[in-house]
Amino acid sequence: MAVVQVAAGVWVASAPVAAVRGSGHPADVAASTGMRPHRAREFLAGRDLLRATLAHLFPRAADAEVASRTGGKPYLRGHPGVGISVSHDAGVAAVGVALGKEIGVDVQRPDRSVRPGLLRRCLGRHADAVAALSTRDAAMELAWVWTVQEACVKATGAGLAGRPWAIEVVPGHSSGQWPRGRWVSLRDRSRIPFSCAFSTDQPGRSM
Repeated sequence: MAVVQVAAGVWVASAPVAAVRGSGHPADVAASTGMRPHRAREFLAGRDLLRATLAHLFPRAADAEVASRTGGKPYLRGHPGVGISVSHDAGVAAVGVALGKEIGVDVQRPDRSVRPGLLRRCLGRHADAVAALSTRDAAMELAWVWTVQEACVKATGAGLAGRPWAIEVVPGHSSGQWPRGRWVSLRDRSRIPFSCAFSTDQPGRSM
């Protein structure tokens, strides 16, 4: 696991689920009860990666309870100044930690093909340029754009109700702005699309 600082007070990390070796925090194990085995493995890998990242950055928060707000956005009970986010897809786990900011992360393996309707919905005025790429490259670019859009609505806690597809992301870009803050794509560090978004406000810095 390598923890990468992408902005002031914002860090991310990712790792293959099979490579994550954590302590299996009792609260996390309890939260995974009833999940299908594959889902439970990814869930626990995400939690273990989050706790390892916290242990590296903010040791006092590493064992805190991970609770959820309405809509499912996670937070650390007792540490309101530390924003967190977890994502996993197809055997990869990713996490984000931010001091004094809300944060969202998303990781996604690209599909083998691209549906024209989905491309138009997520890319808007940029759809034609991406559609002109090879099938593989178009699918990869759509995945990169979607991870940004998904990370933005995860940061706010709005989820799909926040209409992520309406957030404009310029294809090929590694960073940009959105109405609530900034986003960064780890294009130079991750072979699988992995992006984070974070607020620019400072809600509180208590750890």
